[in-house]
Amino acid sequence: MNDVAIRVENLSKRYKIGLARQRYQTLRDEIVDGVRSCFQRNGRGHQREDTFWALKDVSFEVRLGEVVGIIGRNGAGKSTLLKILSRITEPTEGRAMIRGRVGSLLEVGTGFHAELSGRENVYLNGAILGMKKAEIDRKFDEIVAFSEVENFIDTPVKRYSSGMHVRLAFAVAAHLEPEIVIIDEVLAVGDVAFQRKCLDKMEDVARQGRTVLFVSHNMMTVQTLCKRGILIGNGTVSVDGNVTEAVSAYLRTLEQNAGENIAERTDRRGRGLARLVRVQICDATDCSSATLVTGQPARFVFYVSAVMPQMSFVFTLYDQNGSPVSFFNSAVHGPEDARNPTSGPQFVCDVDELPLVPGRYRVNVAITTDGKLEDHIEAAACFDVEQGQLRGRPIRHGNQYGAVCLQHRWTLPS
Repeated sequence: MNDVAIRVENLSKRYKIGLARQRYQTLRDEIVDGVRSCFQRNGRGHQREDTFWALKDVSFEVRLGEVVGIIGRNGAGKSTLLKILSRITEPTEGRAMIRGRVGSLLEVGTGFHAELSGRENVYLNGAILGMKKAEIDRKFDEIVAFSEVENFIDTPVKRYSSGMHVRLAFAVAAHLEPEIVIIDEVLAVGDVAFQRKCLDKMEDVARQGRTVLFVSHNMMTVQTLCKRGILIGNGTVSVDGNVTEAVSAYLRTLEQNAGENIAERTDRRGRGLARLVRVQICDATDCSSATLVTGQPARFVFYVSAVMPQMSFVFTLYDQNGSPVSFFNSAVHGPEDARNPTSGPQFVCDVDELPLVPGRYRVNVAITTDGKLEDHIEAAACFDVEQGQLRGRPIRHGNQYGAVCLQHRWTLPS
């Protein structure tokens, strides 16, 4: 069909897991491996392998000018799908047909050569997209101005910070006018002003009629940019339809995850030298109930498998619509913070007066050591907030107007 930009048919991708990096094989190695494989078959004649299907029989179409949100849990297969569509990796089975030039931003500095300057990488990316030098010349000043790295444009990108990488990479992907733009969870890097600038640019790209595939864990952003949502779960398409329907289904899966044993969950990412093993959410007197009260004390206790030097703990609260509400980082110190050498392998965060309006909330967790991600897990826990009072002021349901209540006072006319 003439209005189809992307057609995916029975796409599957299989990876071998738990294998060491392969070396170059001699003829004798090949013969030995061949003989060994004859003895590594099960009773049905199939070779026994440690394999993992990141995608299995995925099919869908995206029409020209559609803006589609791809959502799902960590490890669901979203990034694998986008890498195949960006022709970074080949599928094991099936095929993907793409109509038009693709501009991909899958991770910080995708497609950048570390030894080349920012200027040279702009031209390199443009050439990869099939653009002529005259086209890149015409857009160059606009790209650099958007990226806000003018003073470093002739510096090798290996000296760029992650934020600078994202600024320039996004500017290139958005301004070099590919027909299809693929964005994978990169707008979480950088300051808030630049994130807003990127979202405005993506809305502008969508209005121009270009096709956009957007992956994010921020459901508010997905619903703002996209009308259609595709939910990927365990390597297959679970929902393909209205973005509200897809987001609702995704949030339900997170609720289900929160009821599982955290230590046994596999939908996580990071090096794994330290992992989250248990969460307790307590009110002023009780840790057995996952129900808190607005305006009352709350305690969040996170047990980890190991305590390491330079470790920091981050957790984010999300409301029942999937929007981030508040962010807590143990590395950002305040005067009341303390260390308890007898407390064991746990991080404790106390809130004296919970400022959340009544509703349902979930907790995402990240653990880092010296800036390296050890563990990241979505919906590590869920809890409810009942209506209460914030310093004597009743706080009732109504989070359609926001999830946070602020201490305030009125001066009324006589």
